[in-house]
Amino acid sequence: MAVSTTFSGPKFESLFLKSSSSSSRLSSTSISNHISLLGKPRTTFIQKGIIRCDALNSSSNDQTTTTISALELLKTSGADRYTKERSSIVVIGLSVHTCPVEMREKLAIPEAEWPRAIAELCSLNHIEEAAVLSTCNRMEIYVVALSQHRGVKEVMEWMSKTSSVPVSDLCEHRFLLYNKDATQHIFQVSAGLESLVLGEGQILSQVKQVVKVGQGVNGFGRNISGLFKHAITVGKRVRAETNIAAGAVSVSSAAVELAYMKLPDASHGNARMLVIGAGKMGKLVIKHLVSKGCTRMVVVNRTEERVAAIREELKDIEIIYKPLSEMLSCTCEADVVFTSTASENPLFMKDDVKDLPPASQEVGGRRLFIDISVPRNVGSCVSDIDSVRVYNVDDLKEVVAANKEDRLRKAREAQVIIVEELKQFEAWRDSLETVPTIKKLRAYAERIRVAELEKCLGKMGDDISKKTRKAVDDLSRGIVNRMLHGPMQHLRCDGSDDRTLTETLENMHALNRMFSLETEISVLEQKVRAKVEQNQK
Repeated sequence: MAVSTTFSGPKFESLFLKSSSSSSRLSSTSISNHISLLGKPRTTFIQKGIIRCDALNSSSNDQTTTTISALELLKTSGADRYTKERSSIVVIGLSVHTCPVEMREKLAIPEAEWPRAIAELCSLNHIEEAAVLSTCNRMEIYVVALSQHRGVKEVMEWMSKTSSVPVSDLCEHRFLLYNKDATQHIFQVSAGLESLVLGEGQILSQVKQVVKVGQGVNGFGRNISGLFKHAITVGKRVRAETNIAAGAVSVSSAAVELAYMKLPDASHGNARMLVIGAGKMGKLVIKHLVSKGCTRMVVVNRTEERVAAIREELKDIEIIYKPLSEMLSCTCEADVVFTSTASENPLFMKDDVKDLPPASQEVGGRRLFIDISVPRNVGSCVSDIDSVRVYNVDDLKEVVAANKEDRLRKAREAQVIIVEELKQFEAWRDSLETVPTIKKLRAYAERIRVAELEKCLGKMGDDISKKTRKAVDDLSRGIVNRMLHGPMQHLRCDGSDDRTLTETLENMHALNRMFSLETEISVLEQKVRAKVEQNQK
């Protein structure tokens, strides 16, 4: 399980510790960060300490909710005060490296449902922004949390509610990363370093789709939008400046490779191929079959339009279209069946397959189902049939285990770029820290300017011309802008000079004190107050 260094830094609130009903312990010396390859989970810095699961006793939690509000809870917390806490970027995820497909498919969220998921996540008391990255190999929730621990707890409960998977089970397979570690993770994901197939290009398209779907959605805010847009930049730069994508395979090509690994060598030229689904993944399967020498295949799809487009592109290949209603009859005549549809329910169950005639003797009489869909298109019960072999995305590890040293070398090249981009993003996000102070200082100066301008104009009488009035107004604005220029410069922390974040924050606190800009409650607390009041309506 990958855990951010910030996880064990702040002390947990005493209230949180008392109400936690299940916990998992992890004690280790610090481990160097490394890239997850070949099915191993990605590890970041882990320090000695106790990591507690966010699962709470439901009866105790219900009782607490009825007696004390979320806002009162944050006020009574001694160790995690909002006046000292900055909103955090958090990723809670389950991937092919940490979680079996049986659980991932329950958590999968179709692209069309991403806006709804963002809205539901942002309705939680301690979540300000959100994004969903749901693919066949991963399900990751990115949020900006007003409180790390409360935010994680709320998201975990939401994930459990939407998937019907107990929080304790999610905790067992999840990875949890904060701030810099979360940023580094999405950069590595976009670059293809976290993929089952190193350097594969489809994940970059999927990250782009997150931004495309998120545009205009309330909750896909400045921090999350900036994070994903920067991740796209990283993915493009890594592929342009390294050869990580050279010879890289995709999930679809790995599926084809797996099929040919399992088929007898003598049958490679005449095995009967069936592809169910003509979307992006299905189209790639078809192209990789062609690259393997396949010249004839049957494609089952809901409509013929996509199949016709593929047939037009691959004019020398015999591609036969069949509607979904003929799927089982087509399966009877196939030796290898590839499934890659967006169906949320299995297309094949044991009762559908058990009475089908066996595959041809040229392939050993056993029909192969290569299922690269999540949720799965082929039920696990189908594997109980002796004449059938079922493989899913988790079985592709066997294909990508080759050329390990070359893959690691390419990953190291990419990591240099990721570290550079990480610094740039952190500097941009740090620069946002002083925005409230800048706004308050400008508003404070503007109030004084307007008040003094009115006094001046009052003393000058009613008969002054518009030209004179404008000249005096411009003069007052110019003086204020010149006076604010120095303080504003010292509130910048965008990486354009040698000023550190610590210096900038010290300047910010000094200005807050000098001009009495601090309010009774912090910005984060104000945000939580507004969300709690909104949810109570």
